[in-house]
Amino acid sequence: MIPAKFDYVAPTSVEDALAALSQHGDDAKIIAGGQSLLPVLRMRLNAPEMVIDLGRIESLHGVRDDGDSIVIGAMTTHHEVRDSDLVRQHALLLSKAAAEVADPQIRHRGTFGGALAHADPAGDLGAPALALGAEFVIAGSGGTRTVAGDDFFVDLFETAVGEDEILTEIRVPKHTGWGAHYEKFVRVAHQWPIVAVGAAVRAEGGTIAEARIALTNMGSTPLRARGVEEALAGVPATEDGVAAAAARAAEGTNPPSDLNGDADYRRHLAGVLTRRAVLEAAGA
Repeated sequence: MIPAKFDYVAPTSVEDALAALSQHGDDAKIIAGGQSLLPVLRMRLNAPEMVIDLGRIESLHGVRDDGDSIVIGAMTTHHEVRDSDLVRQHALLLSKAAAEVADPQIRHRGTFGGALAHADPAGDLGAPALALGAEFVIAGSGGTRTVAGDDFFVDLFETAVGEDEILTEIRVPKHTGWGAHYEKFVRVAHQWPIVAVGAAVRAEGGTIAEARIALTNMGSTPLRARGVEEALAGVPATEDGVAAAAARAAEGTNPPSDLNGDADYRRHLAGVLTRRAVLEAAGA
């Protein structure tokens, strides 16, 4: 289908983008990489009068070092996140998860901030960002504010970003030297994950000193598997050592039931994939 007619503007600063958003209000939509919005427009599930393109705002692009954190601009593509030396060194889980997003064409067009702001619980980047304790910097007419990952994802396709605000960057605490793995289960290549698990592990002498685990598509938002994290502390990085902790992966989750599998199937998958992800991240 062809989208309904709309006007288009491509500001070169966050301030100009916010001004356009304020001017047009509910009649405006923000576009980042367009991998989520364009299909919606083509199917006429939404028909904004104005589309505000963030692609020309240079300050929203790239990855930089900022002391104890790395900062990823909202308009940084999945491909750039995957290949960034800074991300690989200090937030390896994000690099591995970005490599699993769809296919090369989408990874070159889709953006890190756009995917997170879209807040699809089956998206590949929400859970890894949550696991690493990412913070989200949001700009509005009154200035900027920073929201913790636990407060950013509100519900299905809903975040803490207000209607008159823009996600500008994501701050990720450094996890230098941590092992990481993103274990994703699909029936066909490039599919949204039926379930996926992101694991970052700090191991010392064959023992798991600390772990951060988050789940994809196990509820209306990405979820931390805090029970698993607690159970893994001090556990040998072995099959037997990890299995009991991984069995707690589905605690507190509310997975959907659909054509790809019912809720109980997803709960089972969460335990299996958590065990695999932790062992891989721990180098076992």
